[in-house]
Amino acid sequence: MINLFNAHLGSLSIHRVGNKSRNEGLFLSEKTIKLDDELTPLLKEFFLRPFREKEENYYQFDHETDLEFHPLFGLVSEIFEHPESIHSISKKMTQHLYEQSNHPHIKSGEVFVAYLENLQIDHEKVAAVGVFKSELKQEFLQFAENENQLEALLKQGVSLNRLDKGALIFNTKKEEGYKILSVDSNRYDTRYWLESFLGLNAFKDENFFTKKYLKFCQDFAKDVILPAEDKKEEVLFMNRAVNHFAKNDQFEETAFVNEVIDNPDLIPEFRHYKTERAPKYSIEDLTSFPIANTAVTAARKKIKNTIQLDTNIQIKMDFINPESAEKFVEKGWDEERQMYYYLVYFNKEHKS
Repeated sequence: MINLFNAHLGSLSIHRVGNKSRNEGLFLSEKTIKLDDELTPLLKEFFLRPFREKEENYYQFDHETDLEFHPLFGLVSEIFEHPESIHSISKKMTQHLYEQSNHPHIKSGEVFVAYLENLQIDHEKVAAVGVFKSELKQEFLQFAENENQLEALLKQGVSLNRLDKGALIFNTKKEEGYKILSVDSNRYDTRYWLESFLGLNAFKDENFFTKKYLKFCQDFAKDVILPAEDKKEEVLFMNRAVNHFAKNDQFEETAFVNEVIDNPDLIPEFRHYKTERAPKYSIEDLTSFPIANTAVTAARKKIKNTIQLDTNIQIKMDFINPESAEKFVEKGWDEERQMYYYLVYFNKEHKS
């Protein structure tokens, strides 16, 4: 959980990086820019707003051999140890980004490297290094007085309403490769920022495990419960799964299976499905972990609770009161029409 409201922008370096394959070159500024009371809040909002609006999916620096060989891990560690060195190190970071900018689709742009203080993550105040890149330019009109005539001049610049790429590297969990958030508004070069430049992998904490396990349950419901039973049971299974996560602080797989899977015949299917599919979700040996409430809330919003019928009728199930669906919705088969039907019991209709 992060809080960026009281973040302080301590220093900012701005460079420009081109596309190496097009020989566009690299421009490194001599010193940090001067921050004033007018510019600072605008830049702070430009850099941080995307992270407040985006779901918190944490990453960490990752290297197949050892973190000491990761090109950015050492540079960021040096900044945290000696914040006054950030400008000289920002040049090395920009040079590293330039070396990765060799695909024809990659756009040139300005690179911002910021030192941020007083950020809160997991109820702890920490500093962070922010690395941001602007790529897409917007046209705007600028007006100038020329004697008795007002001239309109067409200019190009960066909109403060849209950050193209960014990463916040928090000074916490250094041994694991720091906790990092990343945003990327562009889809044409997704591997360039996250993998080639930053060299990140998912941070495996309670948020990660909660999301992955619920995604695994969702696929199990679709691939096993739906074919074996029906859409109603698929929806009810996911409802019970999410509610189990919502009311517990610690996940225990045995308790989960006994509470959530109504049909005992599906328990072996569940364990078999996990054995087969676990590597896809990184939950191979996962049977117990702390539950992240924010991840449960996010998952609940994404899970569909509607039965969509081919007769253009929808039945929406209530996740808050799942017993209603179990008590008052029945599925059957009509021999005469040769069609399935749902029978819904109720006392009165609510006025909308």
